[in-house]
Amino acid sequence: MDIKKWIAGLPSSGRPMPVLSFPSAQLLGVSVYELTHSAELQARGMKAVADRVNSAASLCMMDLSVEAEAFGCRIKDSLNEIPTVVGTLITDEEEARALRVPEVGGARTGLYLKAARLACRLVDDRPVLAGMIGPFSLAGRLMEVSEALANCLADPDFIIAALEKTTEFLIKYATAYKSTGVVGILMAEPLAGLLSPELEREFSAPYVKRITDAVSDDNFCIFYHNCGANTPGMTESLSANGAVAYHFGDAINLEDVLIKMPSDKPVLGNISPTKQFLNGTPESIYRATTELLERCAKYPNFVLSSGCDIPPRAPWENIDAFFCAASDFYNK
Repeated sequence: MDIKKWIAGLPSSGRPMPVLSFPSAQLLGVSVYELTHSAELQARGMKAVADRVNSAASLCMMDLSVEAEAFGCRIKDSLNEIPTVVGTLITDEEEARALRVPEVGGARTGLYLKAARLACRLVDDRPVLAGMIGPFSLAGRLMEVSEALANCLADPDFIIAALEKTTEFLIKYATAYKSTGVVGILMAEPLAGLLSPELEREFSAPYVKRITDAVSDDNFCIFYHNCGANTPGMTESLSANGAVAYHFGDAINLEDVLIKMPSDKPVLGNISPTKQFLNGTPESIYRATTELLERCAKYPNFVLSSGCDIPPRAPWENIDAFFCAASDFYNK
């Protein structure tokens, strides 16, 4: 497909593009654990979601433990929660430099690549996007989040050594996704949103740019996600990181970035995954979605979305109400 034409048409299509994958477990009647350990179930789940909602794209599972597990991190699995990273893999610069960059296909990365390939065969009426963590966020999982944030000032050489390894791996992983048939990747770099704008420019932006430069072409693109509260101060840096579109979380007023980001690059967001999709009601999410559309649809690059990954247990009644509000708004 013509990727540039599809991206340019996203804002005017009226089709939302939420990060909607894990609630597919409800549609299939399986656990989240089963979903995160089966390529076939993931692909079937994406097909079930595509059959139910009029989304602009089909998104693979956004499991940000996969890449850390490939490096050797210990993972905590739960029956109906997304896996999480526990413990610390590296504690200093020496350990970071000695860290082996894993082969793509190891641990569960091969499973997720297979799921993307299968999904592209099942979902043939809209583009498919894979999910992948960003370089600084992955470094944070290797050394613990609090350490990553502190070491940007206390031990920057440690951070840089880790970033060299995570960036090398993510370029290989993204390159492997290119062969599956997906049109691109939604790269999640949420930890960078907790940095100051100055530190984001130093410890995230250059490494994100290296990845986007390495894999982007006329047939493959990078969407960038950041749900941190500091993102309105990072727009100049983010708009130059090579991504074709940007997805922001509900910690910010979306208008604060819409007025600053380039008008030719779609900006997606940002209905709250927890407050509305998980804990809201059909009435509250319909109202919140309509209010967001009334404020932001005037911007030529706005695309309605969730603020982040929609939780596995989010009621489908709420998800349906979100899409209903979008349909009613754009069809009135």
